[in-house]
Amino acid sequence: MSFKLLRKSKNSRARRGVLKTAHGEIQTPFFMPIATKGSIKALDSSDIKNLGAEIILSNTYHLYLRPGIKVLQKFGGLHKFMNWPGPILTDSGGFQVFSLGARMEEKNGSDSWVRLSERGVEFRSHIDGAKHILAPEKAIQIQAAIGSDIMMVLDECPSALATPEYLKDSLELTTRWAKRCKDKKEKLSRKNKKLSKSLLFAIVQGGTNSKLRAISARQLINVGFDGYALGGLAVGEPVKAMLKTLDTTVPNLPENKPRYLMGVGYPEQIAEAVKRGIDMFDCVLPTRNARHGVIFADLKVSKTLKVSYNIIRIKQTKYAKDTKPLDSSCQCPTCQNYSRGYLRHLFSAQEPLSLRLATIHNVNFYLELMRQIRNNL
Repeated sequence: MSFKLLRKSKNSRARRGVLKTAHGEIQTPFFMPIATKGSIKALDSSDIKNLGAEIILSNTYHLYLRPGIKVLQKFGGLHKFMNWPGPILTDSGGFQVFSLGARMEEKNGSDSWVRLSERGVEFRSHIDGAKHILAPEKAIQIQAAIGSDIMMVLDECPSALATPEYLKDSLELTTRWAKRCKDKKEKLSRKNKKLSKSLLFAIVQGGTNSKLRAISARQLINVGFDGYALGGLAVGEPVKAMLKTLDTTVPNLPENKPRYLMGVGYPEQIAEAVKRGIDMFDCVLPTRNARHGVIFADLKVSKTLKVSYNIIRIKQTKYAKDTKPLDSSCQCPTCQNYSRGYLRHLFSAQEPLSLRLATIHNVNFYLELMRQIRNNL
């Protein structure tokens, strides 16, 4: 078994565990900093390692388009290409195909950027407009070239406004694609023992409809996977609806397999999801906010996993002469070496160092959030 439960909370569904991968063990629950294109924006691999991250997330869609499969194979996979020694999870690229396709259609007034069929997804590259087909089998081939420790199946991520009829058709398509992904990985693994050590996660769909989520979970469990993700949340539905969906869906998932909530979220949302039995998280918030000068600070996590923190908008004039560290409770290199006034100056002067220092802090904040959550379980 790749996943081992260590402890379960007496007050909620929260649990601690350890997930074993080909590139190391990861303590759960954990947060994955996002290295979409093979880097965490403004940081290098040594920064992430020094901050204590045990795993990162990269994206199949983006790496497939650039640098491409042949380049990744030449370098022996993404680990060597970006000099990252730890585990890597890769999203299958399905969400990016749909989200970027929608943006391109809106920009160009065209309805031909993404086409969905049983075969897979036909799309145009957001880089040069070239046509590509991402089938389930192709998604696994790309992730094999990347050298992913945790692969995700190809799925369709419906809109939060999708009808129950559409959601049912969509989740059944996702199940069929998931089965094809598993078959392709097993076929490739027979020829490549290294690939056989990679884990494959399915993605439960169904919107906020508890009955459809249960159907999706049951179908995917019958196929059998190393872990189960919840997709199609944090796509515009109210937070209460998301949490209610977790309340009704998580009990349908195997206790001895890791559970991954994709694309979530704010610190308090992560804590609430942990209390509902979620083990894995990723989100662009810490890095994206850092690039806009929005800083998470003053983290506190109680024994009941109640989270409190403050937001610092460092570009504001009031910080120009502030000699205090960015966050006096933080031990990251930014807070140990630089003042708020200096960071505010860097943003005002549009110095690239501003992005690096802010990102180091925000990523550390999220990693510390998970450390405190684990310590309180």
